[in-house]
Amino acid sequence: MKLVTFTHNNYSRFGAVVENEVVDGVGETDIPAAMINFLAAGEAALSAMRKRIESGKHRIPLAEVKLQAPVPRPGKYLAISLNYADHIQETGRDRPEYPSFFTKQSTCVIAHGDAIHLPKVSDKLDYEGELAFVIGTRCRHVPVDEAYKAIAGFTIANDVSVRDWQFRSPTFTVGKSFDTCGPLGPWLVTRDEISDPHNLNIKTWVDGELRQDSNTRHMLFNCYEMIAYLSQAMTLEPGDVISTGTPSGVGVKMEPRGYLKPGQAVSVEIEGIGKLCNPVIVEP
Repeated sequence: MKLVTFTHNNYSRFGAVVENEVVDGVGETDIPAAMINFLAAGEAALSAMRKRIESGKHRIPLAEVKLQAPVPRPGKYLAISLNYADHIQETGRDRPEYPSFFTKQSTCVIAHGDAIHLPKVSDKLDYEGELAFVIGTRCRHVPVDEAYKAIAGFTIANDVSVRDWQFRSPTFTVGKSFDTCGPLGPWLVTRDEISDPHNLNIKTWVDGELRQDSNTRHMLFNCYEMIAYLSQAMTLEPGDVISTGTPSGVGVKMEPRGYLKPGQAVSVEIEGIGKLCNPVIVEP
């Protein structure tokens, strides 16, 4: 299933995309109205949504809704740095011995189609196309071979970065957390529809120029290893977002620099999930 948070007639709620329609979950007692609550409800909610889809009713044309980020305000938004060998090479950094995570503040999250702001304080705005997964169950100390069970589904992330602010601090947090620097979407594809998250083509375009072209098989630490590592330290909860790193081709390493400019659009496409597209504008 392609699970979505969407707005229709000024009312935001939860549903699923089927072809060119959204199956509205509202009115069904076993289908919570918010994504995080839906994920926390587990198999009972998934079963109720499957029946809702099979009924052929409660449908709205996709063109008539505004998609929100699948998880508009995740409790935790964690991202890993230096997780593709080719990206490590282009940065000139050493290969990490352990996964290196930073936090993106949840207020940075925007949806497919929303505008990324070129901030008033910097012109060094960069893109990073990434696979992200969303936790579906509360968990701690998860073995690697059981970690897949903790994943509700997969989405696309653009880890937009304000580079000069990013490198003011070794934690990266401020430069990764500017408002609008967290596009997610367009939907959450449930785990059962992605047979192997570690063999998906990933591409990023700025306007019509292909900037990143890779495959998730080149990740150093895979999704399950990330869950096992993080869950040794912290409880992971439904709706937490974990972004899995970016391949080579980021703007900061281009000559001349390929930073994002107002009027451009950046698109990230991942096999089996879809395409996340966002225009760039000057910060209002």
